[in-house]
Amino acid sequence: MSKQDGLYFLPLGGCAEIGMNLNLYAYNDQWLMVDLGISFHDGLGVEVIMPNPQFIVEQKHKLKGLLLTHAHEDHIGAVPYLWDQLRCPLYATPFTAQILRYKLEEAGLLEEAVITEIPLNGSDQIGPFGVQMVRLTHSIPEPNGVLITTPLGKIFHTGDWKLDPKPLVGEATDHEELKKIGDAGVLAMICDSTNSFQEEVSGSEGDVFENLLDVLKKYPTQRIVVSCFASNVARLQSIAKAAAACKRKVAIAGRSFHRMEQASRDNGYLMDLEKFISPAAAANLKDEGVLYICTGSQGEANAALKRIAEDSYRDVRLSAGDVVIFSSREIPGNEKRIGHLKNLLIRKGIHVVTQHEYDIHVSGHPGRQELRQMYEWVRPKIAIPVHGELRHLVEHGKLARKCGVPEVLIADNGSLIRLAPGEAEIVEAVPCGKLGLDGSALIRLDHPVMKERLRLSCDGIVMVSVGFDADLKLLDLPSLTMKGLVNVDNVLMQAGKVVEEALENMSKGDKNNEKTVEDKIAQAVRRLFSTTLDKNPMVIVHLLYG
Repeated sequence: MSKQDGLYFLPLGGCAEIGMNLNLYAYNDQWLMVDLGISFHDGLGVEVIMPNPQFIVEQKHKLKGLLLTHAHEDHIGAVPYLWDQLRCPLYATPFTAQILRYKLEEAGLLEEAVITEIPLNGSDQIGPFGVQMVRLTHSIPEPNGVLITTPLGKIFHTGDWKLDPKPLVGEATDHEELKKIGDAGVLAMICDSTNSFQEEVSGSEGDVFENLLDVLKKYPTQRIVVSCFASNVARLQSIAKAAAACKRKVAIAGRSFHRMEQASRDNGYLMDLEKFISPAAAANLKDEGVLYICTGSQGEANAALKRIAEDSYRDVRLSAGDVVIFSSREIPGNEKRIGHLKNLLIRKGIHVVTQHEYDIHVSGHPGRQELRQMYEWVRPKIAIPVHGELRHLVEHGKLARKCGVPEVLIADNGSLIRLAPGEAEIVEAVPCGKLGLDGSALIRLDHPVMKERLRLSCDGIVMVSVGFDADLKLLDLPSLTMKGLVNVDNVLMQAGKVVEEALENMSKGDKNNEKTVEDKIAQAVRRLFSTTLDKNPMVIVHLLYG
């Protein structure tokens, strides 16, 4: 940092993108982290990605704590992968803390990581930062906005939120507290931008329950499966209530659902619902007496719904005439695999129901009407839109100005923003990036091995074995082994000549340098494939001396 004094905001993830939230606040060169999430990636052997925390890892002795706003994966999912590098105290409300314990236990870190529970609507002191949890509504229990108090001003960090008068799970947004916060004065608001193009309100979970009930009544005798996000506990409540109203038992399929149910019941949620049964128990019930809730609404390969569609889920079998309801939206980028999943189901004669036919999904993020209301309550001097792609941030910024906010900053990951003293401004660009979970290891997405994988997937690989005698003359034609390439017969016929020519053009000094020989042969073989097949394969050369 160019200056140690002052109040700063630094997003390292979740700004100009959706997912992977990592937010940092600094006062007097001491740091508070808010959220540490993941996103999903489909390709090159990496399925999970997360922000690169190297900037704060290098000064982790100044990091006073990590505060989690709620338990969605894009806000807490990276904690088990990155906490060992940070080694800082963790803070969360009870439900989020329990989900976090599940994750840390799996990672073998539960005994080392210290979690401090902050009660609902409670406060704590984390280093020089006073933090107050503010009750909001979202699609999971205990979504919190955070009021961060420092000697240079107060910041309201919204996290993910919406205004839902009938949230079904948990209480409605604490309007009165938000008004009090605004009346006391707020320097800056860091706010969710996901639905900044959507004029209307996001919709209520209570309405989803009514609409789901109507859909279920249309299929009184069929076997029904409903798929939704496992972390959407509000939707779990809606579906289960609708099932109970139709005298159906609820069976849940998918490990993540079991965790969410347990944590919810342990913290006082879902208490008006019967215990869910197992798919094995449901298999003994009549079709009209059961409803399955399962993971996999995004077409994930190993999730329950995909396995059910492929007849590989042991305890659930669907056949022609059954019904599958998608009570979720399509996350951008997942359209192709969701379409493939739906086609699998339709090919089996299963009736597929989505939000396009019925209003059976609502967003967990605020539309423009809700954003206007939040600005009316909080009235910050500075607005910094986050949690959205650049187009969402810019649109949110325009709205904030129309709401009378004097200063609006559009930032990107790595933008170090001084909030006080003086006018808000971006003062530095801090190194940032992404890490991918490659098996059990973390790897930078710009690591050379990722470029190698991309090249292998497009251009294949050629392994060349060349044998020499004591005078560095070829013993035989070079041996080529190729993977991922077609129409190679013509290349094979020319390869020996190309290698011979490469050797003939080398000086004696070059021939005595093994690395130079390998490079020259590889270069010649790549040129051959480029001119003959218009391909640029990876070439590996093995030199054998007889």
